[in-house]
Amino acid sequence: KDVKDSDLEAAIGREVKGYRTALGMTVVELAKLAKLSPGMLSKIENGQISPSLATLKNLTSALNVPFTSLFRQFEEERDSSFVPAGQGIEIERRGTRAGHQYQLLGHTVGKQMFVEPYLITLTEQSDVFPVFQHAGVEFIHMLEGEVTYRHGNNTYRMTDGDSLFFDADAPPGPEELVVLPIR
Repeated sequence: KDVKDSDLEAAIGREVKGYRTALGMTVVELAKLAKLSPGMLSKIENGQISPSLATLKNLTSALNVPFTSLFRQFEEERDSSFVPAGQGIEIERRGTRAGHQYQLLGHTVGKQMFVEPYLITLTEQSDVFPVFQHAGVEFIHMLEGEVTYRHGNNTYRMTDGDSLFFDADAPPGPEELVVLPIR
């Protein structure tokens, strides 16, 4: 896609306005802090003009945000990952045990934050396995069954509809498979 100059101005304007409104500031208040006229600030927020670097520096100082924050929305690629029901890719993961089926439901592409959601099914033949500690976070949402899940020194009895979100650097893992199948 060809990028027009007006796309950049519009992106910068949206960022400035977003930060200003998040801080509860009026156009007049921010303009005064950034040493601009309210009319000039309005034109910037509406993407009607291309502000100078000095003006952008004054705005970011007044908003107390990094200079580069005004360009993030413009430069970020927006990706998505759609997986129709039942079409997730079957995965053999490190630490996979008998009876543990992992189905990849999506993933991030080229981001610093790496996310891989799985649908995990535990069946009659499932091993209860030692905890699998790793960096990052985990999110578990129970669709079916019942399990006692350990995270560090805490245990959670989880049933349909329960969710658990945690730092995975403390030892996590299923401790007791209560009602199978577990999904």
